[in-house]
Amino acid sequence: MNGGWEVRCERVSRRFDAHGGGVLALDDLTFDVRRDEFLCLVGPSGCGKTTLLRLIAGLLHPTSGSIAFAEEVERGQPRTAIVFQEHGLFPWMTVLDNVMFGLTAEACGRRARRRRALAFISSVGLADFARFYPHELSVGMRQRVGLARALIADPRVLILDEPFGSHDAQARLLLQEELLAAWQRRPKTVIYVTHDVEEAITLGDRVLVMTGRPGRVREEIPLPAKHRRDLLGPLNAETQRLRRYIWTLLEAEARHNLGKPS
Repeated sequence: MNGGWEVRCERVSRRFDAHGGGVLALDDLTFDVRRDEFLCLVGPSGCGKTTLLRLIAGLLHPTSGSIAFAEEVERGQPRTAIVFQEHGLFPWMTVLDNVMFGLTAEACGRRARRRRALAFISSVGLADFARFYPHELSVGMRQRVGLARALIADPRVLILDEPFGSHDAQARLLLQEELLAAWQRRPKTVIYVTHDVEEAITLGDRVLVMTGRPGRVREEIPLPAKHRRDLLGPLNAETQRLRRYIWTLLEAEARHNLGKPS
């Protein structure tokens, strides 16, 4: 990491109107995301993680509080790109055109954009599907297209909402490796939501643990570099300790969500 902060959330709350009253999804969140940091968010279902990502991406606005960015981006570079669980592709576009869409703001010809898009499509294992439409792909394949489109845009902040949750173990591992390789080739700030504590510990520089709804920051856990990013290696004692500790923070609310006693 280069030091300094990239995104600053200051006392952020978000309420949604609903029949019979409102729903407070997030309440008084304050934290920084550091420049070129890989920050992982974990928390119980319904705690507002996706709402928080939408706020940072500018798709929603806080009911109160503020979200600030440290500096202006380079010309033609988007500030954020987001990959949702539901992938968000244009159904009338092919895989190739969906990925090329991430380059429309760049001053380069269609041939150059096509060449770059095909390279990113190949990097996520979809070289044989460039001419397919989203409805012809599996859910996991559509998520990979969304990832390729986000990566090719080269945003300052890459926002990922459980991007590999629908993949089998082998595909998940390969895509984790590709994401880490892309991040290491061209560092950027990554905000990554996952329900998998082990994935958060393996990928992240830091884990932010959220409470149940309304979502608040329960604890921020820095991860020593020497214990991270060995995707195939056995969990060492420190990594196992961190996994157990984060699970203890989440266990009571997870049991409550399942209707089981603590």
